Amino acid sequence: MGGGLLLLLHVLLATAMARAPTAHAWGKEGHYMVCKIAEGFLTKEASTAVKELLPGWAGGDLAETCSWADTERFRFRWSSPLHFADTPGDCHFNYARDCHNTKGEKDMCVVGAINNYTNALKDSSSPYDPTESLMFLAHFVGDVHQPLHCGHVKDLGGNTIIVHWYTRKSNLHHVWDVNVIETAMKDFYNDDVDTMIKAIKMNITEEWSNEEKQWETCRSRTKTCADKYAEESAELACKAYEGVEQESTLEGKFFKTRLAFADFLNNSVV
Repeated sequence: MGGGLLLLLHVLLATAMARAPTAHAWGKEGHYMVCKIAEGFLTKEASTAVKELLPGWAGGDLAETCSWADTERFRFRWSSPLHFADTPGDCHFNYARDCHNTKGEKDMCVVGAINNYTNALKDSSSPYDPTESLMFLAHFVGDVHQPLHCGHVKDLGGNTIIVHWYTRKSNLHHVWDVNVIETAMKDFYNDDVDTMIKAIKMNITEEWSNEEKQWETCRSRTKTCADKYAEESAELACKAYEGVEQESTLEGKFFKTRLAFADFLNNSVV
């Protein structure tokens, strides 16, 4: 089972698409899509291993559990820092410097969480609940690919930067977490998540097929590549802040020309 679950992690990492613009918005819909896509690429062995760990309420569907870590943040208050890894704003992630909570406790960030729950799933003697470990891991792999989950500590990853998404009041973090993907789904996919998932799958197997191995190649000390992906997200976060001030209105030009995400989606309609 350990090997199958490690394969799941690699698939999740790949389908989160570190180098692809689809990774830039992870609210509930984004997390669902990451896991739904991942399920489609699992081997029979890995799929069986995952289903053995899923809670009954998931109905055998990993994607149904992928927002669980967000819904449980109030019950597991200690887990709040595990959703992000804010940086000083230098466009780089440094594990020793950035992976801690507000009390200074080490390893308490999204990268530390990915490493921790990966190891827990690989170790049958781990004290962690394997079902919760799987659900945490599936969620955090999505989080680390949203640039503002590796945003600037001074504004809490864009949460304190109030903006307007078209006419709707929001904040910069929420724009990247939710608003962008909602607008893309409406504009390009007729508000149909299944159509959007189909388009992303097609790009993985066709347009991005030559890049797939790169998504699993680590330059860092970790086997999960989490440091690498946090570094890439920190770099992208700096671009997300460009030209954005308090009370900025972000609309057509920002969506269609500033975000490679939007250009990708516009070219991926099936």
